[in-house]
Amino acid sequence: MPDEIKNNALTPIRQRIHDSMLDIYLNPGKGKEAMYQHSVLCQTYFPYRNQGDDVKMWQHKQGDIQLAITANPILNPYTREYEQIGIPYGSKPRLILAYLNTQAIKKQSSILNVEESMTAFIKSLGLSNDGRTIKEVKEQMRRLMTANITLGYIQDNKVQQVDFKIVDAFEFWFPKDERQRVFWESKIQLSDKYFNSLQQHAIPLDERALSALAHNALALDIYSWLAQRLHRINPAKPQFVAWTNLKEQFGFGYSEIRKFRQIFNRTLKEVQKQYMEAKFEVDGSKGIYLYNSAPPIKKTMIVMPEKPFGLIV
Repeated sequence: MPDEIKNNALTPIRQRIHDSMLDIYLNPGKGKEAMYQHSVLCQTYFPYRNQGDDVKMWQHKQGDIQLAITANPILNPYTREYEQIGIPYGSKPRLILAYLNTQAIKKQSSILNVEESMTAFIKSLGLSNDGRTIKEVKEQMRRLMTANITLGYIQDNKVQQVDFKIVDAFEFWFPKDERQRVFWESKIQLSDKYFNSLQQHAIPLDERALSALAHNALALDIYSWLAQRLHRINPAKPQFVAWTNLKEQFGFGYSEIRKFRQIFNRTLKEVQKQYMEAKFEVDGSKGIYLYNSAPPIKKTMIVMPEKPFGLIV
């Protein structure tokens, strides 16, 4: 048993991390609850920091895939005018999306009523239910619901591009008093393209791990990336990922690869505490070797086609 779980002098966040680690250690593969993320989005897909409320498009290149997220305006019920909001960022839209995916899969419906369950979800992840957190969740929900996502792939001078929205329509009621409930009579309709694809490309994640890593967007991305990739690796042929590729995927915002390696390695250790089945070997100067590993939550009825959204990823 790891020695760290015996340490009682911890902050609330660290205590939650170690409680989760202990539960996962004692009950491997038996998550408190399976949550789901789309396989295409089991890697970096939102920025980690606010790009500015006036930024209408964010681009990110990862290998041959290029991603663009576009912010659309939203109607303000108080001014009765459309206003520009920014790109989703940080850990909260990642968690919100995992929640929406999970509800859609469980209910087998693209129309979701998130009236009170979102508040319960926030509490289950150990996030504070204070006014500041509620305001942040509401803001990230607004940004997520209005965002357009574009994936492009270039091969032999031929462009394949897919544009999609996660949400087609929504109905929110936001009280002026931030201390009131997060949502009331709020409904969300996932787009048909996204919902149909989610049925075939959903990756099960351990809710205990998401809760433990809820305050770290990079950790959530690394965990999701390993969860969707390791179990698909040929047991007889490990995969190598160079530091330059890892920085391209996870390290935007870092000008020095040395600094990125430090942050990535430190975060990877936190992720491994929540995904103990993950097998990998870090080469300090070259990159990381990935080995076939059992997924954190066993898939039961989910089929994984090879080309999500028609793109090679």
